[in-house]
Amino acid sequence: MRDDFSDEFAEFRQQMADVKPIENNDVVPVKKRKPSAAQEARRQAAERQLEDDINYLSMEFVDLVEPEELVEFRRDGVQHGVFKRLKRGDYGIEASLDLHHHSLRQAREALFDFIQLCHRRGVRSAIVVHGMGRHSKPHPALLKSYVVKWLKQLEPVMAFNSAQRHHGGAGSVYVMLRKNAEQKHENRERHQKR
Repeated sequence: MRDDFSDEFAEFRQQMADVKPIENNDVVPVKKRKPSAAQEARRQAAERQLEDDINYLSMEFVDLVEPEELVEFRRDGVQHGVFKRLKRGDYGIEASLDLHHHSLRQAREALFDFIQLCHRRGVRSAIVVHGMGRHSKPHPALLKSYVVKWLKQLEPVMAFNSAQRHHGGAGSVYVMLRKNAEQKHENRERHQKR
């Protein structure tokens, strides 16, 4: 088999012996065209949109939860008693967000904006209504699954837990937010006066 290959290669070299490369000095340099005003405006708008979108919530893979599943999350440092009171719904609800009839993208934006606004305004306890999504497509509870994922990604969120039945049960979550800078400052001042 190897002899066949070397014979073919020898024959190929013999046939190509008198072939010479073509000399061509007629190469025309390609001039880069400047983008049109419209193209430049679109590029700048796209760059501004990327800069303006500070929403870091991921639309990537999500662990699916069941429609009736009770969800909970607690960051390190949240006391057991405080979390237990959140689970029971003992904290007054200072703000609420209803995500029914939202697409995933709309819900992502609404939840991000809601949590940021609550944190700036000093809201400590809120509720997010996501629904159970029994009939959502392509998977049941898809929005609920993403809300669970996104709340964990939001730095102001200290803890969350499925709401009590009278507040929506498995279709809602109580959310506990950390103190904002102003509240922390007031707290320090109050403790210093003791």
